[in-house]
Amino acid sequence: MQPADAKSMKVLILYYSFSAQTSGLVHRLGAGLEAQGVEVVCERLQPLEPRHFPIGTVVATLVMMLTTFLRGRIPIQPLPASCWEHYDLIVLAGPTWSYNPSGPVLSLLDRDGARLFAGQQVLPLISCRGYWRMHWLGLRFQLQRLGAVVVNRMVFAHPTKEPWRTIGVFLKLAGRVPERSGWLARYYPRYGHSREQQEEAFAFGAAIGQALKRGHSLAELALISGRAGQPGA
Repeated sequence: MQPADAKSMKVLILYYSFSAQTSGLVHRLGAGLEAQGVEVVCERLQPLEPRHFPIGTVVATLVMMLTTFLRGRIPIQPLPASCWEHYDLIVLAGPTWSYNPSGPVLSLLDRDGARLFAGQQVLPLISCRGYWRMHWLGLRFQLQRLGAVVVNRMVFAHPTKEPWRTIGVFLKLAGRVPERSGWLARYYPRYGHSREQQEEAFAFGAAIGQALKRGHSLAELALISGRAGQPGA
């Protein structure tokens, strides 16, 4: 790849966010790209039937966990016209649901994947509780099967230690407020990603923008945040 003027570079960030965690990361990522003169188009996948966070009950949360473990699809609205323009890079972002990509992302791959990703540089962004490797391996396989060039992966895991983050995420989905619940709040002070991780997303965006501008390989960039890179995560 020859060096290019950063102003000529264009990146699509295509994402799904259920609890606003992925949304916060991708907007900071986009800001980092724009700081390098890269044009950014950010589009959110919209389910045909709106999904609400939190889910609200323990039973409904368990049902969702089983459905997502079985890779259940959630149908989505048609993509806006902006998604079909030419891009130098597509960032495909979303949360991990029971070790898998989210239902809306799976539906996107089924319906639009061949047309959208064939021959295209794609960089997955994964927002997760902590267990992201199966999500990453499965998503990379599907993208490559569709003809995409998967250039790297970006991973953000919730920074709270286990087992508290698993307990906290489950309770949060079930409609509780674990970060304000007496003794549990000592071990689970907040839900989701930290401000530091959002600023890390900005730094990742800036690094990606610089690499695109200089014609460098994105495979050389270290794009795993904090605890996500630890063994067993």
